[in-house]
Amino acid sequence: MKQGLRKVVALGAVLLLAAGCTTGRVGEPIPNGDDVAKYVGTKFSANLDRLADDLGENEPRKSRLQSFMRVGELKSDMTVTAIQVGSPPTRFYKNHSNRDSADYRDYLLPAGSDVEYTLLGPDYASLAPTPWVSMPYRGRGLDICFWGGYLTVCKIFHAVNRSMENNQVDKTAKSLADGSTELTIGMPLRIFLEERIVVLPDWLLEEIPDSLLGETIETRILLDPEGELKEIGMEALLSGGGSEVEIKQLYEVLEPPTEHDVPRVPDPDEVTALTTDKEIDDFYDAMAAITSSRE
Repeated sequence: MKQGLRKVVALGAVLLLAAGCTTGRVGEPIPNGDDVAKYVGTKFSANLDRLADDLGENEPRKSRLQSFMRVGELKSDMTVTAIQVGSPPTRFYKNHSNRDSADYRDYLLPAGSDVEYTLLGPDYASLAPTPWVSMPYRGRGLDICFWGGYLTVCKIFHAVNRSMENNQVDKTAKSLADGSTELTIGMPLRIFLEERIVVLPDWLLEEIPDSLLGETIETRILLDPEGELKEIGMEALLSGGGSEVEIKQLYEVLEPPTEHDVPRVPDPDEVTALTTDKEIDDFYDAMAAITSSRE
């Protein structure tokens, strides 16, 4: 993960060097030459380690990912809110549909726990006789991107890294009035799909013509005046070959949470414990059947 985030910082340097303009007014590309070298050194290199460690640190963090994708008339529309508080942290993330208020699952990983709890929204209530289910947490000691709250944003970072290596896509950088920096890059649809930023079934992927795979999604990375990640936005409306694809993704770093932002650990009588591989596999198969019925 550190390597991936460092590449995002390197992307900033590449974009700045690609911004060929002779003035440094707010909203215009940052000038090249010696000013660029100084800017890269102070705005990016000095913050490299902090950015690289960003997701893995134990300080309070809260973020929100609003994810929308449409292929023809079929839509995926959801919001994931990720929260961590404490040291070691308690982690909590909410996976909620934006189209159906009963379609949600909330995941609680208490500090130091070997068990993760899932709160089932009304649409999934048939999966267990209790409001919560629990299962062994197998991500301990693994990269933080294994945790569901950061899974998609890690995929976005990786897709940005891959897009950065493509010399055919546009790259720009500009300084904003409040001292923030905005970086933009065109992300090919092919990379977006290969990184599974939105997970689509194979049959739906086959509906997207090859002619669209090289089209790009405008991807905007906003760093605050201190060089810390503030948000990532992605937007595109692509059409061709009788198909239309619409994408809107917005990842935002929010104000730090408090302990009141996470629920208490549920009582044992509120929890159905899933302990064997078969129980867990059957649970996820049943969940997938409910989710796929909404396609």
